[in-house]
Amino acid sequence: MADIDSADLSMDPAALYREEIFTDRSVGTIQKLTPVTGDGEIDAARDTLYVGQTQLMTPMGALPVSFEIEADSLEEAARGFAEHAKDAVQDTMDRLNDLRREAASSIVTPGQGGMGGLGGAGGLGGGTGNIRIP
Repeated sequence: MADIDSADLSMDPAALYREEIFTDRSVGTIQKLTPVTGDGEIDAARDTLYVGQTQLMTPMGALPVSFEIEADSLEEAARGFAEHAKDAVQDTMDRLNDLRREAASSIVTPGQGGMGGLGGAGGLGGGTGNIRIP
């Protein structure tokens, strides 16, 4: 469990945003983040950010996908949603495939000596490990 006393939970008053959520109720949402000052007024010195969010259905259930949309207006963000969503989904699929390959390459089969030294005579799987099980 994390140590709450040592965690830095302070907010930076110079990095605040007002959040608004927009949706078409079918594909996803666009989060509009308007920069504000510490007193809640719009901070014109910083850019408004747009973040798209959708879900990718997998055999394990819905996988949330979030992505930044480069846009100067909400309408432009909505028009660019599909392109940015496709790129984010492809990136997510590539990462999942990388994780799947890593997991598959770490599978150890009996007799290959990769069972943490549990092979050898009297051990498990006939490997060449040093630990003997009586």
